[in-house]
This record gives sequence, C-alpha cells and structure tokens, in this order.
Amino acid sequence: MWFRHPVALAALIGSLSAASAQSFHIDDVVSARDTAVANLKPATIAFSDKPADGGDVSLGLIRFDDWATKHPSEKKFLALYPSYVEPTVGKVENGGKPEVEKLYIYVAQARFLLDRAPGAIDLSQYVTLDFLARIDPAIKHKLISASDVLPFTDEAGIGNQNPGRPWCTGRPTLICLQSIYALEGKIPLGIMLVNKLRESPKKIADHIDFQSEFSALKAADLDQGALAQLTKLDTPVEGALEQDIFHVNQIMKFGKFFAVFQDHPTDPGKTVVTAFMALAIKANVLDEKRGYETVPVLRNLVPADVLMGRSSFNSGSSISAGLPRYARNEIATVAGILERSAAPAK
Repeated sequence: MWFRHPVALAALIGSLSAASAQSFHIDDVVSARDTAVANLKPATIAFSDKPADGGDVSLGLIRFDDWATKHPSEKKFLALYPSYVEPTVGKVENGGKPEVEKLYIYVAQARFLLDRAPGAIDLSQYVTLDFLARIDPAIKHKLISASDVLPFTDEAGIGNQNPGRPWCTGRPTLICLQSIYALEGKIPLGIMLVNKLRESPKKIADHIDFQSEFSALKAADLDQGALAQLTKLDTPVEGALEQDIFHVNQIMKFGKFFAVFQDHPTDPGKTVVTAFMALAIKANVLDEKRGYETVPVLRNLVPADVLMGRSSFNSGSSISAGLPRYARNEIATVAGILERSAAPAK
C-alpha cells in the first residue's frame, strides 16, 4: 500500500516550524537557479518545483530515466550518488522475479541571499543534532556509527550502497543518523482504516524510519566547474551542506538535500545559496489508486493526491501537507536559521 512509500518523505530532511519559516518569504518562479542574483530581494527565496523537460506537470514529478537524460547536472549531484541507476529488485508478489524498480523524481530548487560574507560562514557548525532538531522537532534523531548502517540487501536498500565509499565514512565533517517520524494529522486514521481492509497480515506502520548522513563540504572537496552548471552561477563555491537519505522503510527510495554556498558576483559581504531537495518516489506508489477509489472513505487517500497536497487528508506544514508545501517550509526554515546564525568562521 502507498503508506509504505509516499508519506515517508517526511523523514527526508525535516519539516518546519512556522516561526522559522516566517523570516523568509517564498517567491514562486519558473526556475530558481535561473533567477539572476541582481533580482533577488532581501529575505526572499526564489523557489520552483515544477518539472521541466520530460516531466509530468499535472503530477509534479519526472521519471528517473528522463531526469537522468535531460538533466545530467542535476542527476550528478542530486541522485544518491553520481552513477546511480534504477535498481533491479526481486518482487515478492511476482514470485521473486527480478525487475527494474521504476522511480519518479521530485526536485525543488531555491535561491536566496545571506547577509554575510562567505568567509564568515562556518558550515561545520551546522552538522549537529541540534541543527536538525531546530528544523523539525517532530523528527527524532539519534547518532549512529557506520557499523550501524543497515545492510543493503532488502528491497528498500538494494541499489543504495555508495560504490565510492561506505556511507557515514570518508568525510571529515559528518554525522550518521537513525531517525523516526510519526505520521501526523488524519493520515494515521487512514492507515488504521487501510489496515482493517487489507487482506495481508502485514500491517502498515504509522511512522517512518530512515537512515542518513549529514555533512559539510569545503571548496576543495567540490567540483567547481560542474557545480557552476548545476547552480548556473559562475562564482567560486565556498562549500556545501548535504544530507543523503539512503535507507527508508516506506514511501521513497532515497532523498537528498543539497545547499551550495557561493560568492556574490558584486557584493563581497553577501553569500548566494542555491538549495535543492530531491526525492525519489517509487512508481508503484503512484499506481496504487484503484483500491482507494472503490472505497468511499478512502477516496481522498489516492497516493498521488496526498503526495502533492491535493487531498482532504493533507494538513499542517510538514510532509502531511504534501511535497510542495513541505519543500517550501523546509527551505524557508533552513534559510532563516542560516541568516540568524552569527558565529564567525573558526
């Protein structure tokens, strides 16, 4: 059922407190990274999440293979790792017959200014449990070690093992996380109803478990030329914050938050941040529609509608509100925290 896949996007990188979100205003644009820096307003985020070439505008998503072909710079940095492909998994319901696990990608992009010089921003100070808790207190995190990373042998993990390095290793400023998110609003009630109607003895959980790593990268760690193609801003990259969600018990295959910090083209006292959120949704989530439409009480639980915030089950400002609102709040909260931070670089 879809609860094993879409609502768990909640776990990705946090939802947001309303107080934090108020410091920055969202300005919806056609393409955030195409927004000229000169046109950015103070305390305003240029934001876009409508799929471009090859995307399904009505759904708000793009097929993974179309994304990889038509947006290679996004795929290089926003996939779980650069060489990522849709994995081949054995479907239990098909007698274990291997098949390619098809994915859809939701990509949100944002651009905003920080009223601080790049040299005054120490990104390592944000790689903490406290920072993540401030983004969303509803998601509970605990630190784990690389030895606690789940094996990539189940359907959720197949294809997600990083070939370049084991997750939670190989970066000097990094924390490894085990996180849990309790589903909110009307959705737990929907889960209870679905569990009563299901024939399968396996019940759908009312919470999301996920593992991720969160890290800060310095300029020397980054491909400056390739990042200029991603952000469409040709100024020095000073660093980046990155969270990779590599194991989720339901809803999605992987998730990533990636924020790039660059010099302002004309004002050395300001920093330009271009931030991205990419979530890989399993295609079979969007196919689970017929069973809901035939049960009156569940008609508003059609996965695609809940996912994109078009259901009466949507509520609040977190993932339960749907991806569009969730992404806006996520990025606005992060921007507010970054702007209010005044600690000098170490």
